Amino acid sequence: MAEAHQAVAFQFTITPEGIDLQLSHQALNQIFLSGVRSWKKRVSRMRNRVIKGVYPASPSSWLFVVIAILATMYMRSDPSMGLIKMIQQHLPLSTQGQTMLSALVFSTLLWLSLILALRFCLKLLLSYHQWMFEQHGRVSNTTKVWVTLLRLLSSRKPLLYSYQTSLPHLPVPPIKDTVSRYLTSARPLLTDPEFERMTKLAGQFEANLGNRLQRYLRLKALWATNYVSDWWEEYIYLRGRGPIMVNSNYYGMDFLYVTPTPVQAARAGNTITALLLYRRKLQPLNLLHFIPLCAAQCERMFNTTRTPGVETDVLQHWQDSEFVAVYHRGRFFRLWVYLAGRLLSPRELEHQIQRILDDPSPPQPGEEKLGALTAGERVPWFQMRERHFSSGINKRSLDCIERAAFFVTLDDEEQGMRGEDPAGNLDRYAKSLLHGKCYDRWFDKSFSIVIYKNGKSGLNAEHSWADAPTVAHLWEYTLATDAFQLGYTEDGHCKGDVDRSLPPPQRLAWDIPSEVQAQASSSLVVAQALADDVDCHVFPFRDFGKGRIKKLRVSPDAFIQIGLQLAYFRDRGGFCLTYEASMTRLFREGRTETVRSCSNESSAFVRAVDQCRHLFRLASERHQNLYRMAMTGAGIDRHLFCLYVVSKYLGVDSPFLKEVLSEPWRLSTSQTPVQQMELFDLKNHPDFISLGGGFGPVADDGYGVSYIIVGEDMINFHVSSKHSCSETDSHRFGVQISKALQDIMNLLADPKSQTTSKCQQAQPQSKKQL
Repeated sequence: MAEAHQAVAFQFTITPEGIDLQLSHQALNQIFLSGVRSWKKRVSRMRNRVIKGVYPASPSSWLFVVIAILATMYMRSDPSMGLIKMIQQHLPLSTQGQTMLSALVFSTLLWLSLILALRFCLKLLLSYHQWMFEQHGRVSNTTKVWVTLLRLLSSRKPLLYSYQTSLPHLPVPPIKDTVSRYLTSARPLLTDPEFERMTKLAGQFEANLGNRLQRYLRLKALWATNYVSDWWEEYIYLRGRGPIMVNSNYYGMDFLYVTPTPVQAARAGNTITALLLYRRKLQPLNLLHFIPLCAAQCERMFNTTRTPGVETDVLQHWQDSEFVAVYHRGRFFRLWVYLAGRLLSPRELEHQIQRILDDPSPPQPGEEKLGALTAGERVPWFQMRERHFSSGINKRSLDCIERAAFFVTLDDEEQGMRGEDPAGNLDRYAKSLLHGKCYDRWFDKSFSIVIYKNGKSGLNAEHSWADAPTVAHLWEYTLATDAFQLGYTEDGHCKGDVDRSLPPPQRLAWDIPSEVQAQASSSLVVAQALADDVDCHVFPFRDFGKGRIKKLRVSPDAFIQIGLQLAYFRDRGGFCLTYEASMTRLFREGRTETVRSCSNESSAFVRAVDQCRHLFRLASERHQNLYRMAMTGAGIDRHLFCLYVVSKYLGVDSPFLKEVLSEPWRLSTSQTPVQQMELFDLKNHPDFISLGGGFGPVADDGYGVSYIIVGEDMINFHVSSKHSCSETDSHRFGVQISKALQDIMNLLADPKSQTTSKCQQAQPQSKKQL
């Protein structure tokens, strides 16, 4: 193969006169450049560790401290109050050398102490969260001082992980508060006898077993960086033995109206380039541009794979990878993205991708549907991996996929909002990204990029290593860089020149026995049944957006969440336990907490929607308060989850915890935040609107709803449910969502629609109904 010849640095032949040695200077030069690049990376990583380790100070500040100490000593003053002389006594050098070295030692210790003090102050400042509970436009003096001090301490430009050690630890809420909040959240879902029974269970739990479990959690919080995240990753994600396709993985879509180029290879070239530029230029993630968020999830973004096990899966992460894995029409390829230490240009990557598209070779036996193993049950995949992929040619090829920076599928279908049925095409586009053909994605990879035949693109992400906002940040950057920075020529190709002597992409070789082929077929049957059961509906809501909502002085997220409550009530004739994800990345290694959106206030409003505007205000304020409490570590569900884990370790049963954690989330919701609006110029490019992404339903008889608030005038919704449930219908629920949002807007925008007396009458009546 051509790539094998490129890897040979020298050749020799045996002649009658002896050995004829022929060195390849080009190959040796490649080896030299590769080594130089490797050492540059090591030096860069070491430099970054030093800069990150001393933040918020700088390495150069050490020199300033040393000069200041030496200057004071030259003026015959002892700033150390005798410490320098004590250090001198333990140094076996001349008097002058002792003085200089002891001053350096003291200066270094003083510098390190100042860094620790600054870091402690920064940690105290980042532990203040009261700013989140203040009304917009009414900032307290305490918060103003806090903002000033935080900006001063973090004035130096930080690296991605500079804030990590300064972020506060997630606090363990008091058991009494969590139980009380749970009962409040459960009240609108239970009848009076059910609520009375649950109150008794909660009281018994709090008085007896709860306090015992709480002590273990407090101990863990003192010892571990985050008392939730490791258990959450292990028990919620990695221990699941069912398919991760649909059940766990989620997707992200391309622009709604625009496809930057119809050339598949060109779109792939720019997309791969943008992703690798993001890997190179990872920046700190901030809230409101100056409040740092935990960056721990970014560590496993690239070069990461979830590998199957018997009881639990394992996340494997490699330090770096210079290639990506590509799938096209049943064949797997390894595509090198670096040459002689430089990143290939988008035009060169397009050239390489086109080589794959033009490759006429057929799939090897069992190769085409090998990816179905990652879509089915986890234990059979583990068994096949142990028996047939632990050595030899199969291991080498599997390693290429798993160690790749990410996975790329060159899909042979066309997708997007096009043709005579744009609404139906959007739904099919969502299903394609969520599960595809169930064998043409590698669902174990941290994320997979899908490039369709017509140039449309999308993303499928594995959930255990990170949450959707982290992936959304990556995808925002990728779309914006592709369209606005890299761009295309007039005929739709990538810009730049191409070195046509590049070695072709390497076709991965397999030796797949019949047992593996049979298991891949079985896994495909399981995955296909799951995929066929998913009912996806994607629709842009264009009647209004956050612009009109904010004019009402209402949180857009609260507005939408209450609209979802109204839509569900109209769709199913009642209320349900509702999940909304809220991030907890204000804390170190924080992930998510649940906002229980169905509250007493929201259900009161839904029941009285035709009577009172005042109740909406109460419901909106309640929802925002619940969201803020979740973000600041005062949520319910992660605390109860960890208490349940401790009870399992202790071998004790809690009827209260068992019942709480078995309640189904029939309405699971998530907002995809737009985090980098500066990358999108919607005034000059209004068509470059992101569709956001979605996920499958959590409960078999429930809905999964994802939404993204785009610009001032649009909200995109992704609704999913299962065909097998006769009570759910994604399209019907989509209609209910649109109607609910319109009704709420009409209700709030028309001041004549309600009277104060009706508001006063409706509120106690609603409480009585609850």
